[in-house]
Order: sequence, then C-alpha cells, then structure tokens
Amino acid sequence: MASGSSQSAYYVPEQSKYPFFASIGLALTVFGMGNILNDIAAGSSVTTSTWMAITGFLILATILFNWFATVIRENHAGMNSDQLKRSYVWGMMWFIFSEVMFFAAFFGALFYVRQLSVPWLGGEGAKGIAGDVLWPEFQATWPLLVNPDSNVFVNPHDGLHVKEWSASFFAGYLPFWNTVVLITSSVTLHFAHVALKAENRARLIQWMLVTVSLGLIFLVLQVLEYREAYGHYGITLNSGIYGSTFFMLTGFHGFHVTLGTFMLIVMLLRSMKGHFKPDDHFGFEAAAWYWHFVDVVWIGLFIFVYCL
Repeated sequence: MASGSSQSAYYVPEQSKYPFFASIGLALTVFGMGNILNDIAAGSSVTTSTWMAITGFLILATILFNWFATVIRENHAGMNSDQLKRSYVWGMMWFIFSEVMFFAAFFGALFYVRQLSVPWLGGEGAKGIAGDVLWPEFQATWPLLVNPDSNVFVNPHDGLHVKEWSASFFAGYLPFWNTVVLITSSVTLHFAHVALKAENRARLIQWMLVTVSLGLIFLVLQVLEYREAYGHYGITLNSGIYGSTFFMLTGFHGFHVTLGTFMLIVMLLRSMKGHFKPDDHFGFEAAAWYWHFVDVVWIGLFIFVYCL
C-alpha cells in the first residue's frame, strides 16, 4: 500500500492446508451420513458408512479446532486490522442469513402442506378434484390421521396413534418448557455480554455457566421428547408428511442448538482464560448472534409446529 495512505493494510494470512482438509472431512461426513440413512432403510446396523461418517467428523472437528485456534492467536498478536475484523462481521452475518434461508425452506414446506396440499386433497380450491380421484375417503385434518394405509401411523409394539401423541404431555407441555428454557438462555447470554462490556469477569463467567446449562437442559428435554415419539407413539420420519416435517424442523433445530451450545462452551472456556476485551470480543458476539438466531427459530417452531 502506498505510503501516506489513510487505509490500513489488509492482513493476508499465510497459505494454509486447513480449507483443503476441512473439505475432505465435510465430504466424508455428509457422504457417510447419507449412506447411513440408506443402510437403516435396508435394515443394516454398523457398516462402513458409519465409520466413514465418524472419521469425517473427527477430521472436521480437528481442523476447525486448530483453525480457530490460529485465528485467536493472530488476533492476540495484533495481526487483525479493522478491515479484517469487518470481514469477520460480514462473514457471520451472511452465514446467519444462509441459515435463515435454510429454515425458511422447511417452514415453506410445512405451509404448503398444511395450507395448500391438505385442503386440495380434501376437495377445496381449483385442485380439489384430486381428493375425489385419488383419495375419496380423505379428511382434511392436521396432523394427518387418515391415509391410504392405516398402519403408517401405528406403532407395532403398542398400537398407539399419532392422535394420542398430539394430545400427550410431550407434544404439549414439554415444548412449552423448552421455549421457556431457550428464551431464558438468551436473556442470561445478554447479561453475560453486559458483564463483558463492564469488564466484570466473574459475572461474565457466572452468566455463561447458566447459559450453557440451559442449552444442555434444552437438549436433554428434546431427547426425552424424541424418545417418547419413537418408542411409545410410533412417530418417525416414515410417519407420512407429519413425521417428515416434524422431525426435519425440530431435528435440524436440535442440531443447531447442539452446535450453538458447543460454541458457548468454547466462549466460556475462553472467558475463564481471560480472553475478550470490552472493545474487542467479536468471537463472543458471533456466538451470541448465532444463539439468538436459534432462539428465534424455536419460537417459530413452537408457534407453527406445536401450537397451530
């Protein structure tokens, strides 16, 4: 950069092998997980696909750990200019935007099924003739309780029904308490951020401990819900469009909560090590943005999946 320029130099890191190996780990993980689903459908248990997915995940986790550690060391060494820090901000914003679009696709699918497809099969609208031709006995109710094969929604172990699931404790009160837990965690995370800006390290660590605990509680409650859905009510990904939309939305959200909880644990450990300054803590802010996004998505899930 020419001398006398008012613009600070843009830091360009050295060449790194991290992106290459991260791509390999991600490819193995995704390919392995996809084949695991095929193996499950075929009745297989532990196969080569399982080990492929585990290997890919371990490679990806190792690369990301070292990659982010390198970024942290560079920041502590003062190598990150204001321009580079702005690129971090925009990068995180675009990442969250991509996640918004990801969930929008699944919410859109739920809307299409409930507001268009089901009424059409029931005889409503310009395409209502489909109900008379393809499925004359169909009743337009949600969740779908009538279908061509009545065994689809039946658990062969106890014969319980999706209707009983929709009226059960796990489909009613448990999501409500999960909502309370997740909203509370966003509040405690905000308090931790306030403590960080006030340079109150003890309060920062205390509020982060509470936030991480609430994230773990949410995951435990969702595991209990899934256990009841699968084991006692026969609700699976094969349970028609209701099971598909339910598990795609809540399952992917649970994955994001898991990732967000891991991020918060890392922020907690970094706080304990004395990282972050009131005017330089974007790593903490990025994790907070992600967690608040996960919270907002769950509120939408609670309203459109459980309440309406």
